[in-house]
Amino acid sequence: MHTSSSPLITAQSLLLAPTGLSIDQLQSTLGGIAGRGVEFADVYFEHNTSESWSLEEGIVKSGSFSIDQGVGVRAITGEQTAFAYSGDLSLASINAAASTVASIGASGQSATVALKPMRPSPMLYSADNPLNAISDDAKISMLKEAEAIARARDPRVTQVMVNLACEHVVVMVLRTDGVVAADVRPLCRIGVSVIVESGGKREQGRSGGGGRYGFERFDTAFLTKRAHEAVDMAIVNLDARPAPAGVMPVVLGPGWPGVLLHEAVGHGLEGDFNRKGSSNFTGRIGERVASKGVTVLDDGTMKDRRGSLTVDDEGTPTEATVLIEDGILKGYMQDTMNARLMGVAPTGNGRRESYAHLPMPRMTNTYMLGGSEDPKSIIASVKDGIFAVNFGGGQVDITSGKFVFTMDEAWKIENGKLMYPIKGATLIGNGPEAMSQISLIGNDMALDDGIGVCGKEGQSVPVGIGQPTLRIDGLTVGGTA
Repeated sequence: MHTSSSPLITAQSLLLAPTGLSIDQLQSTLGGIAGRGVEFADVYFEHNTSESWSLEEGIVKSGSFSIDQGVGVRAITGEQTAFAYSGDLSLASINAAASTVASIGASGQSATVALKPMRPSPMLYSADNPLNAISDDAKISMLKEAEAIARARDPRVTQVMVNLACEHVVVMVLRTDGVVAADVRPLCRIGVSVIVESGGKREQGRSGGGGRYGFERFDTAFLTKRAHEAVDMAIVNLDARPAPAGVMPVVLGPGWPGVLLHEAVGHGLEGDFNRKGSSNFTGRIGERVASKGVTVLDDGTMKDRRGSLTVDDEGTPTEATVLIEDGILKGYMQDTMNARLMGVAPTGNGRRESYAHLPMPRMTNTYMLGGSEDPKSIIASVKDGIFAVNFGGGQVDITSGKFVFTMDEAWKIENGKLMYPIKGATLIGNGPEAMSQISLIGNDMALDDGIGVCGKEGQSVPVGIGQPTLRIDGLTVGGTA
């Protein structure tokens, strides 16, 4: 189904029209909140259509489809926030929520709020609904094709699991400062997980990809890349030896290993942590926080990327925000509340999991720019160390910056050469310290394949990450050897 209208028209027809709501009525609702002396208030509408499929051993194990919609109403005074939400989009329900949150303010009379739809931001992705683009049979055929490609890759493959997930989200935001904004967001991904067996050993590998586009991108070449990566990872780990332990240089590969940057540095640069003084980066604007050559951005404006947003969940257009430039801390990621309290401009990083959640400063697509080094020369520069190709999970303490990450695929480097794969390796360090220990930056900056999910305070949102090949000196590797 092709959507030719603007996001605002789409949002009005889907979210307001079915219950007879109008912009004028909501303007009056916001005026009632503003009249209570609150500093800022907004009404956030959302309609989410999603589906998922999973296939295992050639059989569709599960398939789900859901529609969820609702509205969240928020009022802010100083550092205090009042919030109420409802799955009922009637005017009576919205006004009840508005009356509840307005109690945060002082008594008063209704104020006038002049709502004016903002000039549409350039669309970063199609407004088409990917769920309706192809038939269910075609989606199942896609799952089976990915499975067949994985099994054909190597005879040691004994089990293949493929999952497909897609959603189409329409949002609309109305604010007491007059802003009216809307966005129509597609998001699809596919994941392939395999198990291989040889000589009594079993190993698992996985890969996935996606973005803010439809199933048209999931062609044979796309499926082949995903399936082959999963199989190859598992096969590499069949021959892996126990990981060494100790302090040594570590080379991080491009793309997904940027998850370390996201966790160990990115969260510490979100505005709320710095306003509250709980980040290792608090009060350090203008100071050196990383090695020369290290430039880190958060960019929500990248076309079709998983973490991109035309406007954030507060109606603010996203932007490319320079966080660290040539090692110097330049700024933080901000939503409207933290920006106001810190006396700076919002950066379009106000994000929420759904209408039932409060927005907060969150990353979009966070990545480090490339340098000038040949990636092969970076590996060749290491006499005794580790090459981390792929990361699994990890934990980070925002206040101290300390992190622990597991490596899904890693190699031992000896005398500048990749000698053999290792397993059971963990990377232990401190985010700001690690940024200051970067000694070589590759010219191969790459973004991840579009599978990232970020958690914060119980909320999950899709994100993008990326980086070039990096050499970091003096990291602690936890191993079993």
